[in-house]
Amino acid sequence: MPMIKNIVFDMGKVLLDYECDAAIRAFTKDEKLIKKISMAVFLSQEWVLLDMGIISEEQGLSRMLAHLDTEEEKEIAEKAFKNWHRYNLFPKAGMGELVKELKEKHGYNCYILSNASVRVPECCYDIIPGHEYMSGALFSANEKCIKPQDIIYERFFKKFDLRPEECFFIDDLYENILGAEKTGMKGYCFSDGDIGKLREILCNLRCRY
Repeated sequence: MPMIKNIVFDMGKVLLDYECDAAIRAFTKDEKLIKKISMAVFLSQEWVLLDMGIISEEQGLSRMLAHLDTEEEKEIAEKAFKNWHRYNLFPKAGMGELVKELKEKHGYNCYILSNASVRVPECCYDIIPGHEYMSGALFSANEKCIKPQDIIYERFFKKFDLRPEECFFIDDLYENILGAEKTGMKGYCFSDGDIGKLREILCNLRCRY
């Protein structure tokens, strides 16, 4: 049976923590307004389309603002959208050390496979913990597809010339793990955020597979 050689990380809620309302809170303290704008921007269908790379940020913002009613709502929403990368993403404690350990102590190649808009690699890559130990990254918007679609995993394997059975995938969403397994890559759902448990699993992979 092929040995696991590559650890593949999702980004949000795995390498980075994510708080979608943080950018809105920077511009208003009205909880009712925060909830309304969050639904219109960060929890919208347009956000998914941005992650898929099939609409531009200008198109996405225009469509998001159309869901809102007042000029105040639209002004806050626009500010939050244009600045979300400054507020919403922050390194998950302990992940940088884990990535370094996997690379330097255990000899794994580490990669990123994440649903993310085009802004992420441009503005956020340097805050990803352990990014200096990554052998490569693939973001959904650049591929015009999204997890858990089969094609995004297949493009990831092709881009980095990897065998699926030699890769192990970490994601916080179970459906994305199932998508990976359909293409031959085993994985672990990191939904509980327990980094101690994750470390134990990853550091003992070669004993399990």
